[in-house]
Amino acid sequence: MRQQFLSTEFRHSYGWLAASMHRLAGCRNDAKDLASSAFVELAQIEAFERIRQPRTLLTTIARRLTFEFWRRRDLERHYLDALARQPKYHAASPEELCLAVEELVRIDAALRRLRAKAGEAFLLSQYKGLGYAEIAVRLGVSASMVRKYIVRAPDACWPAA
Repeated sequence: MRQQFLSTEFRHSYGWLAASMHRLAGCRNDAKDLASSAFVELAQIEAFERIRQPRTLLTTIARRLTFEFWRRRDLERHYLDALARQPKYHAASPEELCLAVEELVRIDAALRRLRAKAGEAFLLSQYKGLGYAEIAVRLGVSASMVRKYIVRAPDACWPAA
């Protein structure tokens, strides 16, 4: 039954979903990848028999995947821009760039799971070099609260193995 549902839904909706994602992604190949990934997530849903509007669900999944795709692209672009501005820039291999971007995406996702002020405090501290008092003023919290935010953030980004 599950196999039949997925097979039927794929035949009826894949082309439509890929075309919809093409309008968002701007590239046919990226759109096909996003549509395929949406079907993979659909296939992983345990209670598939409860799905009443598969196209609506596929659209929701695909849009979330598209936003993650854009976020990843932005992170990659910012990373490459920052790397190019470094005085001793060396040409990183495609594998090194891919690994670095993967790590940035993972850290970005971890920071987004924190409260907004905690993530912002960590970034202001680490990348802007601001002190706790300056961060506290910007965020409208106490310096001791900033310290708590910053202490918690690395645990979210680099959990113990």
